[in-house]
This record gives sequence, C-alpha cells and structure tokens, in this order.
Amino acid sequence: MTKTPVAIDNAISGPLNGGSQEPTFAGVMSFMRRRLTKDLTGVDVAVWGVPFDMATSNRPGARFGPGAIRRASALFDGDPQFPSGKDPFKSLNVIDCGDCFFEYERIAEAPGLIETQARQIVDAGVHLISLGGDHFVTLPLLRAHRDRHGPVALVQFDAHQDTWDDDGTKISHGTFVTRAVAEGLIDVARSIQIGVRTIAPETFGIEVLDIDQCEALGAAGIAARIRQRAGPGPCYLTFDVDSLDPSCAPGTGTPVAGGLTTRQALSILWRLRELDWRGMDVVEVAPPYDTAEITAIAAAAIVQTYLQVVAGQLIGTSR
Repeated sequence: MTKTPVAIDNAISGPLNGGSQEPTFAGVMSFMRRRLTKDLTGVDVAVWGVPFDMATSNRPGARFGPGAIRRASALFDGDPQFPSGKDPFKSLNVIDCGDCFFEYERIAEAPGLIETQARQIVDAGVHLISLGGDHFVTLPLLRAHRDRHGPVALVQFDAHQDTWDDDGTKISHGTFVTRAVAEGLIDVARSIQIGVRTIAPETFGIEVLDIDQCEALGAAGIAARIRQRAGPGPCYLTFDVDSLDPSCAPGTGTPVAGGLTTRQALSILWRLRELDWRGMDVVEVAPPYDTAEITAIAAAAIVQTYLQVVAGQLIGTSR
C-alpha cells in the first residue's frame, strides 16, 4: 500500500497559527514558514521584504537580503523558541507579506512606494517587521509609522550614526537619521544608538553608546541604558547587521571591525521586553559577501527573538 505523503509548503496552505514540521531544506521559503499572503484579515504581525540597495555608499547586494533571511529562518520553525521556550505562533497570527514593489529604474519613486505600501500594513493595525534592503529603507518606514504612532524612540544598532548632511534630496543609507530628525519622525530625547564605532558630524541629541562603552557595560548594562533612555512610549527598532563584528556578519555592505557579537545583540534584545515596540527592521544583509549564511542566520535570529519579545505585548491590543 502506498503511504500518503505528509503535505509540506506551509507557506502556501498552512494555518496562521502554530509552527510547521517541514524539512529545513525543502519547501517554499517564507519567513519561518509563515503563510505567504497579502490578506491582512486577522493578522497580528506581517513580515515584509524591502529589497532596495540603491542607496549604498560601498558594497551593493542588500537587495538579496530578504530572500537570504527567509531561507535562514527555516532553521527556527517547528520547535519551541529559545530563549522563551514557547511557540510565539500559538498566540500570534503572523504572515509573510512578500516584498515591496518598485521599479529599479525609477529610483526617485522608490521612497514614496516603500512608504505607501508600508502604510497600508501599519494602518491596518498590523505590527510590521521589515527585512531590508540597505539602511535608507528605514526612512520611509519611519514615515509610515509616525503617522500612526507619532514620533517614536529610535533604538538603532549600528556601526554608523547615519547622520551625514542631507538637504532633503539625497537617497543615501548614511543620512536617514538626519532626515528622520528633520522631519520629526523620531523622539530625539528618547532615541539611542548602540555599537557605534565610526565618527559622524552630528548626534542631534541622540544618545550614542559606542563600542567601548558597550564593552564596559555588558549586555545587561546596555539594555538598562536603552530602557532608561527610551522609557514609556512607542519605540521602533532598526538593526543594521554591521553593528555586529564582521566575524559574525561578513555579508554586509560597510563592515567595520570590532563590533558586537551575535550573542551579545540577542541578549540585549531579549532584555528589552518591557519597551513599547511598534515595529522593527533588520537591514544591510548582503548575501554576495556572506560566508556559510552567517549573516543571514544572525539576521533571522534577531527577528525570531524580536517576535518572542512582542508576542506577549500584542495579544488583545490594538496597534
């Protein structure tokens, strides 16, 4: 008798809740095997790709980041998640909303298209997790979030401050913070940058924890400083993988030696469960420079941990 095969491809036909048991090496690759759909009905969290890397100042390739992160995320589904020991998909309806659409030959139109499509998700009351893309994409994402949540505390993991001069006409991953401050997208008094190890012309009053301060404080101390700075009120996480040392994230556009380890970053994030998170992105994963998917796995782990962080916050609430 022929045995009926067990169906896979949870991304196509699986339920919104619960993990899947597909082989990590097979099936349609959505983020952690979540259903691939644009339908936001009953959805708590949408994972969405923004494959834009035309604002890079050094090595391109982050347009391939969303796909790489999705493939790496297959490692995490189907088991209780570390460190919570729970399955966040038992309490959260999470989908993979596919990728943002824009025409590569019309670069000037891309910021508006990213913002408009992000706004459709955020305005539906869905918590948005975005997979970049270079760090410029955070600017239109912040615009979409500000209109719903007001100015947010920016919690930025990064080797760079991204505060270079911008007269409002640049499309650059090195100036998105400058524009966010000028447009009132972030609450400067509550914002903080972690892991910085380059020099920029401005801080705009944002607290900067450079890598030497991070080393002295340790994960628990860094998390305490972030909690103290951000305080109550809406927060947005932007995680540039170049905040990690190149040994932990070689696949990125502007690597800087001497950064955080992946273990430190995950430990810090897990200690930020009490903050009022309204959205996040992970950016600058550039697979052409990656080795053994080290960077993609790190980025997927950041999002996986963030999902556990917000799982207890979003149930029964309206975002």
